[in-house]
Amino acid sequence: MNLFALGVNHETAPVDIREIVSFSADKVFNALQELKQQQLVTESVILSTCNRTEIYFTVEESEAEPVIAWLHQFFALQTDQLAPYLYLYRDLVAVQHIMRVASGLNSLVLGEPQIFGQLKDAYNLAHKSSSIHHTLGNLFQAVFRATKQVRTDTAIGNSPVSVAFAAVSLAKQFFGELSQQTALLIGAGETIELVARHLHESNARRIVIANRTFSRAHALAESLNGYAIELDELDGHLHEADIIIASTGSPSTLVAYESVAKALKKRRNRPMFIVDIAVPRDVDSRVNKFDDVYLYTVDDLTDIIEQNKRSRKDAAAAAEDIIQLHAERFMCQQQAIQCVNPLIRSYRMQAETYKNQLLDQALHELDLGHNPKRILHKFAHQLTNKLTHNPSYQLNKAGEMGDQDIIDFAERLLINTSNDDKSAH
Repeated sequence: MNLFALGVNHETAPVDIREIVSFSADKVFNALQELKQQQLVTESVILSTCNRTEIYFTVEESEAEPVIAWLHQFFALQTDQLAPYLYLYRDLVAVQHIMRVASGLNSLVLGEPQIFGQLKDAYNLAHKSSSIHHTLGNLFQAVFRATKQVRTDTAIGNSPVSVAFAAVSLAKQFFGELSQQTALLIGAGETIELVARHLHESNARRIVIANRTFSRAHALAESLNGYAIELDELDGHLHEADIIIASTGSPSTLVAYESVAKALKKRRNRPMFIVDIAVPRDVDSRVNKFDDVYLYTVDDLTDIIEQNKRSRKDAAAAAEDIIQLHAERFMCQQQAIQCVNPLIRSYRMQAETYKNQLLDQALHELDLGHNPKRILHKFAHQLTNKLTHNPSYQLNKAGEMGDQDIIDFAERLLINTSNDDKSAH
């Protein structure tokens, strides 16, 4: 088997290079067709994300250089322009690499789960374009099994390692489910957008977004079935908030001590969970003096994230062992298939030869006007003898030698134990 993984990623190439060789969905389809039509590969899958572009392929010959040359031509690049950034893995190492990618072990954020979905999309697109056959079909099923075991048996994806995810995870630890909680988000930048999306995915009851630029807050809130307010309306909504998460670039405090005191009275001392991600801080630090306020700062989140990164690294070591096992098992299966396929072909060819020889005899006798019923019986009898002669001879020898293993294997190979014969051809 000549299986390769060819690509660039965030570790080997800067973003301007990754952009050059980025495939849109339409480009992926066209590229798969080109690879097939030019007979450069027997099977192929293309994965393209913001952090990587990789081509997984099998070839009849043992060289990958034609595919590397094609990649340059497809993107109209000079010969070897990608040479400093490309990596090429083969057979077992390629299988291990693809499993590591699928499991998030090769991601910018260790253990991130999104890459698995992206890889499944790449597989499905290649399948639709008829670019996948037996080898890559079997490989990706093995990849999916390995990834599932990594996710099930290790904590690789359990610990949040982004500020946004950590903030929402803390809120979920505090309240349990968020289906009864109202979240007030202050700001509308990238971090708050990620927080909002995590809250929405966690089924928060209501999301209110406050921002200096109302249009940005409104656009984000609308996409999440939330509610947007102006910053100067903040004090009027504080009492509604079970969760407050703030991340703005404001040089001054936006959530004052006095405002929180008034909000707590209206809430009748129901607790408020506050995460202040901003630097300088958006929330007056004195609010932590209230018994019913639980305030976390960006430093608290940083400590949690660092602990979680260490936890993911420990889980990654266990994940590597799982991947090694699945990769070696797949390679053993493929080697066995490669060994047995010629044997199956030879056996079928032998049976076909017997059939053709006896069929020619039967047709000749029919042409001579012999009895058709007698000819059919003779044909069936002779074909049965031809097909069973050598197995019967070898079984007799095994019986004489007392070789029970051959006898047991022969029973599995030769005796149809199913109730019907629908699978026979």
